[in-house]
Amino acid sequence: MRVLVFTHMYPTNQHPEYGVFVQQQVESLRKEGVETDVLFVNPKTSKWNYPWSLFRLLKRAYTRRYDLIHAHYVFAGLVARCQFHLPLVVTHHGDETFHGWQRRLCWGISRLASGVIVPSAEVKRAIGLEDAAVIPCGVDFELFKPMAQDLSRKELGLPQGKGLILFAGDYLKQLKRFDLIQEAVALVKAKAQDVDLVVAFKQPYEKIPLYMNACDVLVLASDREGSPQVIKEAMACNLPVVTVNVGDTSEVLEGVDGCHVCEQNPEEIASKLFSVLSSHRRTNGRELTRRYEIQGIAKKIINEYEKVLGDRLRPGLSLFCG
Repeated sequence: MRVLVFTHMYPTNQHPEYGVFVQQQVESLRKEGVETDVLFVNPKTSKWNYPWSLFRLLKRAYTRRYDLIHAHYVFAGLVARCQFHLPLVVTHHGDETFHGWQRRLCWGISRLASGVIVPSAEVKRAIGLEDAAVIPCGVDFELFKPMAQDLSRKELGLPQGKGLILFAGDYLKQLKRFDLIQEAVALVKAKAQDVDLVVAFKQPYEKIPLYMNACDVLVLASDREGSPQVIKEAMACNLPVVTVNVGDTSEVLEGVDGCHVCEQNPEEIASKLFSVLSSHRRTNGRELTRRYEIQGIAKKIINEYEKVLGDRLRPGLSLFCG
């Protein structure tokens, strides 16, 4: 099988965190034997890259041999559906499906695609498509794993002997509600002076596990999320989490000791952060989140590819042996 992954999000030297989950998914599919090419059109360099990407996509679709196109996000899906030469699988990653004019576009392209993948049941409800497959992004358990806290802090230059609260993500995005996190941390500091807020933003992806092992708790307060990857990555590192009830956080954290799903207000967030910091404990998250291991997720995506291509296969013939 040969697949063209078409995306407007992919890591660059300037933005190593940009769409890294798409890159990881591509690499995991390759490990499972899927011949995968990537067509990345970067809108950060120019918004004109959106319409111009149509010509690049059509050239690829009609001059190279692919079995299907897998588009990530709504705009890539819309461009990819301008051709009907190849089947189209679209993945919606979350926020764009919930509000405004993008939500209507997501609804429309979902009904024009050959297959649709969403990260959570909440996103599935947002697009209203019963046939959509719920497949969250997977976690690299070889990269995200428990490590010694003192050594992780030393490597990052973070202080020893302090309570460290981690925010990992783009704090400039309003929907991430970094303002609530700052208020909550200020309330925690009023009770415990030896506490700092650590922000991991625009960091090389390989460094994020160090931050998760160096810190004592991860905090998330977003207005909207699909299936926040950072929660699953924290679980793989046994890092306690305090989060608002958004996306699939309640499902991911079910049964995990030392984690809290709370109301979206600074007082409640601060109370749970203080509780975690006072306990000085890690979690059992890693053993309970193996279902999100990246190669297992890759197999589920391949299964969706096979469903889409079912009419092209001979009866009884599987595309993959592994």
